[in-house]
Amino acid sequence: MNFEQKYLEYKSRVDQYLVDAIQQTKPHSLYMPLKYVLAGGGKRIRPVLVLLCCEVVGGRSEDALHASAGIEILHNFTLVHDDIMDNANARRGRATVHTRWDNDTAILVGDELLALAYHILLKTSSPRIKEIADVFTDGVIEVCEGQAYDKEFETRAAVTVEDYLLMIRKKTGKMVAVSTEIGGLIGNGGQDKLSAMRSYGELVGRAFQVQDDLLDVIGDEKKFGKTIGGDLKEGKKTYLLLEALRRARGADKKLLKTLIKNHGAAKGKVREFRRIFETTGAIEAARDFVARDIAQAKVELEKMKPSTARDMLYWFTDMLLHRTY
Repeated sequence: MNFEQKYLEYKSRVDQYLVDAIQQTKPHSLYMPLKYVLAGGGKRIRPVLVLLCCEVVGGRSEDALHASAGIEILHNFTLVHDDIMDNANARRGRATVHTRWDNDTAILVGDELLALAYHILLKTSSPRIKEIADVFTDGVIEVCEGQAYDKEFETRAAVTVEDYLLMIRKKTGKMVAVSTEIGGLIGNGGQDKLSAMRSYGELVGRAFQVQDDLLDVIGDEKKFGKTIGGDLKEGKKTYLLLEALRRARGADKKLLKTLIKNHGAAKGKVREFRRIFETTGAIEAARDFVARDIAQAKVELEKMKPSTARDMLYWFTDMLLHRTY
């Protein structure tokens, strides 16, 4: 089976759902930027995982389409509000909502996306709808907690790798775990299968974020869709920076501390910090971390019965590991 083609088919189903589901046009000040957000594309990792995880426990992907779209809308809600807090000018190669319109519009669009996410999720026909809604709501709560940690870390001088891993477990890993667990719930999986799906999602989500940290330093700018070294310029305390700080000595450690003190690196210094990440072994450590999480995620998949959906999840997991953008 051509898994890439299958993935694109699932992604297309979600994209079309999002177009069909939101037909409102007035007030234009709300629905024009809202549709702009949802038309921004992206890899649709979370909604595709909902569909696949429903299938892998024995369910039908069409039963999970409402939930998959709801989770994608929720994900976009978090991005719109994150962009305001991060003063980000671009997302997926396009102007952010608050940049193209204004902050008030972006806040309102985010609020509407959150409401729409629940509205669409609750269209799911399942005897386990209360469990589904509970998992979804827990995801919203933890994502907000993760974002709070992320903002705290901007001004907190001492942040450890362990602190960072807690933050990304909540901010990134949780929403992926919500996707995999809800897929399992809609497919009516047993508790052992649901536990495996949840763990799989947490591991994949964490690996995805650390891989994102890596790509910010070593990725292809055209494919990545944002400026390479952007995290360094903003002084973000990523896995790479914190791991390098833990390992560095002498002048290199002093330079890393200066970056944190100054809340970012000058544009011309990005190459120098990449050298430090390489020589301290931080880049290799990040690669190893991602590889370990992906390997453990595959162990969780082994708990599922052999099926086309499980094979595709193996492929999907490898695709995330080897992505370049």
